Amino acid sequence: MSSSEDKNSHATLAARAGGHIDTGSGGVVPVLQPSTTFIRDENYEPLVGDNVYGRDQSDQVKLAETILAKLEGAQDGLLFASGMAAISCLFSSLKTGQKLIIQSGIYWGTTAWVRRFCDHRDIILIEADSSDTEAFASGVLKEKPDMVFIEVPSNPWILTSDIEAISNVTKQAGAILAVDATAATPVLLRPIEFGADIVMHSATKAINGHSDVIAGVLSCLDESSDLWAYLKRERHGAGAILSPHSAWMLIRGMRTLPLRMERMCLNAMAIAQFLDGHEKVEKVWYPGLEEHQGHHLAKKQMPDGFGYLLSFLVKGGKSEALDFCRHLEGIHRATSLGGVESLVEHRHTIEGDMTGCPENLIRLSVGIEDISDLIGEIDSALSKI
Repeated sequence: MSSSEDKNSHATLAARAGGHIDTGSGGVVPVLQPSTTFIRDENYEPLVGDNVYGRDQSDQVKLAETILAKLEGAQDGLLFASGMAAISCLFSSLKTGQKLIIQSGIYWGTTAWVRRFCDHRDIILIEADSSDTEAFASGVLKEKPDMVFIEVPSNPWILTSDIEAISNVTKQAGAILAVDATAATPVLLRPIEFGADIVMHSATKAINGHSDVIAGVLSCLDESSDLWAYLKRERHGAGAILSPHSAWMLIRGMRTLPLRMERMCLNAMAIAQFLDGHEKVEKVWYPGLEEHQGHHLAKKQMPDGFGYLLSFLVKGGKSEALDFCRHLEGIHRATSLGGVESLVEHRHTIEGDMTGCPENLIRLSVGIEDISDLIGEIDSALSKI
């Protein structure tokens, strides 16, 4: 990629697939090369570049990583077979007896896996509310962890944490700061600009945006760090790689990422405003609402939009919440988020009692549909409970 292309906006960078042109055909669309192995010459040297084996040398994977790193403002990126594969690789860098602080109330899949992993590895695990900056910072300085992991915005509580402030105290403590920014994408939030060492995304979600690829990505502030060298070796050794076809699909999805995010943010804001104060709604969590926790911080960290994810409490209990979901006619009752289609989830059904998730909490992943259709459907469902 040329230096002029490096300076392009996110929309231009994404739409042009990072400036890629297929030199073999002149095509403006990246080609799909599915080979798992590559030819060596008569001296047994790789015939093309360092291409030896598909685990590390897939052109589609490398191109997708380059685009993501540029969008993120990172020095390098690594794609994985899923978001959880990326997370497990990151946490595998911790050694027995080390200490990890993670944000409480984040994606349940992360929390459940990390608890099991730390118990198995004898790693000290502390869960704390990172949206309370002062208390969280005090905890980091007191505990002096080896790694801090936060999620911005958090899922399903949609809380905002001060990445820069947490980065400062994390560095004082001599720890690594990793941020899961899945619910924002690099179009809306680039944690590295606020001091994060590692950024993680479940690329399955809005980065791909079409509910047809499972992928995860880690991006780094410093590609020369010992941690990044470890992560590259571990991905290679464990083989938690993304297939060429999935990477090609991911590149295709990213070409419309900024445009999708713009529409999804507008839709989510309109729905949050509609729900706020609705007679059938007890509370709404969305950073775009002025009364929301961390609204002003969200404006600083996510100036181009407040995201596509929101949660709210239906007045009543589990029965009323499930009735609302049942009466939705077009918004799909399905797990996941970030696709072009809107999805609704009753989180207590997914997480269960042990997480503290209220039985009347509804999470909406807002898509790109016509906003009048979305609000009309939500209003109709609320009127029937």
